[in-house]
Amino acid sequence: MKTQAGKTLRVIVVTAATLARRKGTLALCLVFCVLALSVSARADEDHHHQIITFNAPDAGTGAGQGTIAVAINPAGAITGAYVDASNVVHGFLRAVDGAITPFDAPDDVNGTFAYSINPAGAIAGVVVDENNVSHGFVRTPDGAFTTFDAPDAGTGAFQGTFINSRDCLNPAGAIAGDYLDANNVHHGFGRDPDGTVTEFDAPGAGTDAGQGTHNLGINPAGTSEGWYLDSSGVSHSYVRAADGGIIEFNLPGAGTGAGQGTTALSINPPGDITGEYISTNNVMHGFQRAKHSVITTFDVPGAGTEAGQGTLPTDNNPADAITGVYIDASGVIHGFLRTP
Repeated sequence: MKTQAGKTLRVIVVTAATLARRKGTLALCLVFCVLALSVSARADEDHHHQIITFNAPDAGTGAGQGTIAVAINPAGAITGAYVDASNVVHGFLRAVDGAITPFDAPDDVNGTFAYSINPAGAIAGVVVDENNVSHGFVRTPDGAFTTFDAPDAGTGAFQGTFINSRDCLNPAGAIAGDYLDANNVHHGFGRDPDGTVTEFDAPGAGTDAGQGTHNLGINPAGTSEGWYLDSSGVSHSYVRAADGGIIEFNLPGAGTGAGQGTTALSINPPGDITGEYISTNNVMHGFQRAKHSVITTFDVPGAGTEAGQGTLPTDNNPADAITGVYIDASGVIHGFLRTP
């Protein structure tokens, strides 16, 4: 059970970029969102916090249904998805005043998944059509939609264009994402604010089905980060500059077997990256890669040291605080906050 818990958690987080590719994966998405958002800084004892709960108006009340808040912008506007009583997925926007606006992107048949909201209130996500093909979308603050596809995205079921990170839309409107081609190989893309889509592959990315490049987040400077699987199934990470230059990196202690390696998961506005690496004994460890390439590794006290256990960061903020989860020696999952 210990190993299985670790494998399950890593699959949920590391393959977050594939969650929207199949109808009925919202349960996994919910787990991922809860894990990634479950930790917050503990306040001074003299301070008090208010917790406001909310539901989208048409959210279902059955098992696996309900409201999934995914991202919040600096002003406090929230976006995410909800599952209605018919198990159909819709996007929503919760304004600062609490008003909730449900929405469906054009061509929505099998679900609208909202993942990111920028300071201006623009929202990016994925819409799944009647053939289970995924397409990217941008919703402007006034509610207008633009859908788009990477030029070489596949058109078969569960292929297409994907945007799957809270960090995927920057203040200027640039988007980071990836697509699955007709051969089921992953490739990264960047979409400029003017709508120009640039496809790319990290050097060394595998070219067989299930391999390739995953582009996750982009910061205000246009720097993006992600990871790729090579031909042996090993994960490697990269940072891609706004001009397209790619720098790959691996943690010294990362394993080199299938299912091991280095996985970058988040980039903050200054350009610092956080993620996890799997060592040769299949234990998860956290890392932070500073903008100037200095890498710090860490393990949460109490994290297990057996296969499938350990530390898994999921997000970092502008102040370099890192949040995530860890699995202890009994296979129990906990949240953590690592302050600067």
